[in-house]
Amino acid sequence: MILDHIAVSGTTLPEAVAAVEEALGVRMQPGGEHAVFHTHNALLGLADGLYLEAIAINPDAPVPERPRWFDLDRFAGPARLTNWICATPDMAEALAALPEGAGAPVALRRGDLRWQMAVPADGILPFDNMHPAVIQWQSPVHPASLLTPSGCTLRRLVVSHPEAAALEAALLPVFADARVVFEAGPAGLMAEIETPNGLRRLV
Repeated sequence: MILDHIAVSGTTLPEAVAAVEEALGVRMQPGGEHAVFHTHNALLGLADGLYLEAIAINPDAPVPERPRWFDLDRFAGPARLTNWICATPDMAEALAALPEGAGAPVALRRGDLRWQMAVPADGILPFDNMHPAVIQWQSPVHPASLLTPSGCTLRRLVVSHPEAAALEAALLPVFADARVVFEAGPAGLMAEIETPNGLRRLV
């Protein structure tokens, strides 16, 4: 698996977008709506084929038939960095190597994009949502390549959890990235991002 993107959740999409733009000093681009989970997003292209997503429940869409991804049904409080997503070329192989609870594949689409995302039945990822969500793109073009370059580069992603060592060990068979650091502490994420305005922190 490789790091694919990171996600900032908000009670509303404008709140999530504002949190990103205020933290980084750059503007996000419009995204779109997601069927199945009835969420919507905005996007920011990062260097090295990565991107940042601001996501929230779409208030104009119906209530989904299952719990939403990224544990959005329980989201409360200020907009913040909540999830990191890793891509795999083989969803079944990746899930076989990961801890129980990483989810089952759900077929998704937005516009011309097609992908599978492993989503737990209750929407809650292991290790208090600090376990990465797993995605397998099925479109010939990755969404990051469709975004206007922002001049932003992810330098470090800190994954904090009381059982950080166990999480890192669980991922080791399928994932290793020098930019991703695991630290013991309260569950949470912090990204250090180099921007046209200097190094900024996104939490």
